[in-house]
Amino acid sequence: MKLSIRHIEVFRAIMAAGSVTGAARLLFTSQPTVSRELARMEQVTGLNLFDREGGRLVPSAQALLLIKEVERAFVGLERIDRFAQAIRNFEQGRLAITCLPLFSQTLLPKACKAFHQHHPGVSLSITAQESPLLEESLVAQQHDLGLTETAQVPRGAVGELLFSADMVCVLPAQHPLLAKPLLQLQDFHEVDFINLASLDSYRQQLDRHFREAAVNRRTIIETTSAASVCAMVRQGLGVAIINPLSGLEAGQTGLAIRRLGLSVPYQVMLIRPELRPASSVLEPFCQALRGQARAMEAALAQGV
Repeated sequence: MKLSIRHIEVFRAIMAAGSVTGAARLLFTSQPTVSRELARMEQVTGLNLFDREGGRLVPSAQALLLIKEVERAFVGLERIDRFAQAIRNFEQGRLAITCLPLFSQTLLPKACKAFHQHHPGVSLSITAQESPLLEESLVAQQHDLGLTETAQVPRGAVGELLFSADMVCVLPAQHPLLAKPLLQLQDFHEVDFINLASLDSYRQQLDRHFREAAVNRRTIIETTSAASVCAMVRQGLGVAIINPLSGLEAGQTGLAIRRLGLSVPYQVMLIRPELRPASSVLEPFCQALRGQARAMEAALAQGV
């Protein structure tokens, strides 16, 4: 016979109650059952745990030593029980997210805040990476969800259009084009311009539109990120056309935003893997993302 959890429970109850009767009451069982389990425990351990004095059980020195270890073990069991309950209540858990660096700076922060107000114990792991590493990670199903600019959904995944709005122009303070609420392509002729890198797909779309309109922008600087573009514009080096998410952020940090007469749609796709087991908090997080996306679309529609 081996020592069991039941033996430990009986021993602990007797130590707390001071009698077999009291222990039986604590354990919602009978006195004979408690006496039998105590006898078996003493037999298994080879210890004399209690002395019988006047109908009461007096703990021996061996029992006093043993109860310290028993209490440490029960603290561990209670922690496991609390952890299991926390998982059921979504208070613990982990979500792994991968996305372009842009989304980790614009869309995700407020979505994470909204999510944590209801699920404060869930940890989020955000991996920001550029293409093609982002697409490779999504194909390998290494994350619970991903955010991309491309409409192409990886094999074995489900895609959802999360956000859609037109590209916007950002301008520094006191720029002459600020006088116009809506900018046409011709307004950029011979204007100092900050461009994204030539391999950027949205830069290529803009190049095509400007070429067809016979408009010559004076490219002063090319850089690889919208954040860098905005920093250059903030220094008064030129104007730029960027994605609307970065445009909203720029509008809150001193730059002006103007709409374009030409529609250049920008979209964000939410990608969920089909082969990776879904976390119980995945859908609540997606709801927080959708809420933030709708809020940003509304802000852009109002011209904020």
